[in-house]
Amino acid sequence: MDVTNGVENQLIRLQDISGFLEADSLDDNLMQLAEKTAQILEAQHCSIMLLNEGEPENPRMRVCGSYGSLAAAAYKESVHKGEGIAGHVVATGKSLFIENIDESQFADRARRGKDSHKSLLCSPIRIDAGIVGVVNVTGYKNGKSFRPGDLNLLDVVAMFIGKSIQTLQLQSILNSRFAQMALIQEMQQNVGSSLKNVLHKPDQIAKIMAKSFYKEMTRAGFGSSQVINVASDIISQLNSNLQRHGKRVARTIGSAMPSVGD
Repeated sequence: MDVTNGVENQLIRLQDISGFLEADSLDDNLMQLAEKTAQILEAQHCSIMLLNEGEPENPRMRVCGSYGSLAAAAYKESVHKGEGIAGHVVATGKSLFIENIDESQFADRARRGKDSHKSLLCSPIRIDAGIVGVVNVTGYKNGKSFRPGDLNLLDVVAMFIGKSIQTLQLQSILNSRFAQMALIQEMQQNVGSSLKNVLHKPDQIAKIMAKSFYKEMTRAGFGSSQVINVASDIISQLNSNLQRHGKRVARTIGSAMPSVGD
């Protein structure tokens, strides 16, 4: 394949991801975005990590979508800024190209010590001026190393991922009248705040909605026991959703693992 055809194929793949937006949940979309990213970069593995845990002033990042084999334990781990390779990218705000992990400053942070693929790329995912996560790709085709130019391509893909996340969050808010009313009430109470400032901060939106929900229940005359029952029901539904997502992830990992004898 010559250079011209290679560039044309990359542009076609970018056009595919630029128009990507499904009506499924954010988790489902992130899994599909990870797969499309791996296809664009011709990589065997891709993971998307988002800063969606912990306190706003000290958030933690976890894997929210992946393609290719990934240890199940990786989904349970959370990373602070500065921790590991992905945490380093979030802390510095700079993309990272590593030709050979064993010969880099990050050799002691390598997850796949026995993996023959030593090259990797990592780009920050941005929404407006803020970093909300990172996208990682490893395992370039035919066991070769990524090229520096591939990092530029991943940076473009990361931009599309950020826009997709922002659009999905906005769609969720627009589809929920309760979310709309909660945000309007918050802005009325805090004149200096704006919708733009909170749209890409899911933790802040969740807290606003929880506070508004509690106020509405007490205003409607529900007592503490009813509020606790509702909270318990929400937790039960969340656990059920997490179990379904865990099974979906397990199927994805299982389908990517080589069978015995391969």
